[in-house]
Formats: sequence, C-alpha cells, structure tokens
Amino acid sequence: MRIGSAAYLPSPTLASPSSRGSLSGAATESSSSLRSSSATNDRSLSTGTRADVRDGEGAASARATRQQEQQDLQEIAELAARDREVRAHEQAHAAVGAAYAGSPSYSFKRGPDGQSYATGGEVGIDVSAVAGDPAATLRKMAVVQRAALAPADPSAQDRRVAAEAAAQAGQALVELAQQRREEASEETASKAAARAKSEDESSSSASPAANQDLGIYLQVASPSALGPLLDTRA
Repeated sequence: MRIGSAAYLPSPTLASPSSRGSLSGAATESSSSLRSSSATNDRSLSTGTRADVRDGEGAASARATRQQEQQDLQEIAELAARDREVRAHEQAHAAVGAAYAGSPSYSFKRGPDGQSYATGGEVGIDVSAVAGDPAATLRKMAVVQRAALAPADPSAQDRRVAAEAAAQAGQALVELAQQRREEASEETASKAAARAKSEDESSSSASPAANQDLGIYLQVASPSALGPLLDTRA
C-alpha cells in the first residue's frame, strides 16, 4: 500500500474521524517535511556562498600582502644601495681633503625594515687662502681641488668647490709672481749696493800708495830736484 496514492481512497462513509485525522496529519507532516528540506537547502546554498566570498577575500588579502612585501624589499634594496653610494662619496672627499676637510655628516631615511639609511651627505672643506703665502695657497688649493673631485660622480656642488679652489689658485699665482719680481728687484739692488761698497773699499785701500807715487813724481819733476844743467854745446 502506498500512502497518499490516488489509486485507492477509502469511502467517506466508512472513514472514521480518527482515520481522517491521521491522514490529515500525515499530509501536514509531509508538507512540513518538504518545507524544512527546502529551507535546509537554502541555508546550505547561503553558507557555501559566504565561504566562497571569504575564500576570495582571503586570496585577495594574501596577494596584497605579497605585493606589499615585494615593494618593501625593493625599497630596502634601493635604500641600501643609496646608503653605500652616499657613504663612499663623502668618505672620498674626507680622505683626500685630509687636514682641510671635516668629518662627513649624513641625512637619513627610515626604511620599511625600521633601519635608517643615508640618503644624502656633506663634508665641510676650507677653501680660504693662506695669508701672506701664495705658494702655500697654491699647494692648499691643489689638495682642495683633488678632494672636491675625488668621488667617482662629483656633484654640481663638488664642481663649484673645485672651481672656487681654481680661482684661488689663479690669484695666488699672480701674487706669487709679483712677490718673486719684488724679491728679484731687492736682490739686484742688494748686489749693486754690495758691489759699490766693495769698489769704495778698494779705492780707499789703494789711495796711500797712489799718493806716494804722486809725491815721487812731483819731486822728480821739480826743477830744484834736477840739479845743475849740463851745457852740451861744443
């Protein structure tokens, strides 16, 4: 027997109220069961959709995290390379500048890893002339020029310092030439004075002998000194 089948239905006159109630209850239960099953499927579908959404969001978040990590690593590599370049540049200035250069100072940037990296720097250098000594100024400016152009890639500021040192050296050359002309003139005057003094001393030492010779000459040339004249006439 199949419950609910249309092939066989009991007569209404023979059916008891309890039987009808039982059938009605069975039909109601079946309907409820169908509704419950439908609701369960709806919930299953809804739960699956939410899980897919969560999985998609998680994958997107993971991709974003990986991209950020790659960007951080690239930035760190660039900062590290810049740090090495800056330090080498400034240390070249300081090493060649020696006594005329100061210690390097740096500006820093904090990287994604929390470390500080040098992104700029400078070294102070003395380009003043040596007072009263153009030769020393020339030597100093030669060192300053080498220090300014020591890095592999001198900056515009480095080239300006080198140009200023060259200008100071040019001025020192002019002063040195003038100084040497003055020294040569003084030396010539000194030699002339020494020669004149030497001639004066020679003249003074020769005067007594000359006076004596002059006296002898005068004595011989005097008529009284000649004695009686001889008459040579026959």
